[in-house]
Amino acid sequence: MTALQPETGDAPVLTLVRHFAAPPEAVFKAFTDLEALAAWWGPEGMTAPVVELDLRPGGAWRTCMRNAEGRDHCVRGVYREISPPSRLRFTWAWEEGEFADRETLVTLTFVAAKGGTELQLLQEGFASEDMRAKHEGGWSSALLCLGQVFH
Repeated sequence: MTALQPETGDAPVLTLVRHFAAPPEAVFKAFTDLEALAAWWGPEGMTAPVVELDLRPGGAWRTCMRNAEGRDHCVRGVYREISPPSRLRFTWAWEEGEFADRETLVTLTFVAAKGGTELQLLQEGFASEDMRAKHEGGWSSALLCLGQVFH
């Protein structure tokens, strides 16, 4: 396994590694296909009524995750790298809320592993440890939802 290394200064970073029982092509598609992403995107208990993908370097993406109370939490970004099925890099910026003033960079690496794919997630450029911790909770829950797709 190649270790994920942050590229930006001393700001807090988030690293997660998860295994999925599907080949890298399928896991990559779960992040890059409109319908596939809408089926699982967001933490547990949320839906994704808005998913917009312009899947090309420099292309924009946007999703809105809706909680049980009907409140939308929208995030957007720009694709920096699209290398199927091994790597996906994009910026991440909340449209409103306590972290709306900070853009981070997400790198997803998809590695063929015994029985499926090891997904390595690196998110860097957080303004604070609190911001990193809240994103860790969100990503951890969302990746549980993704895991249910491959059962």
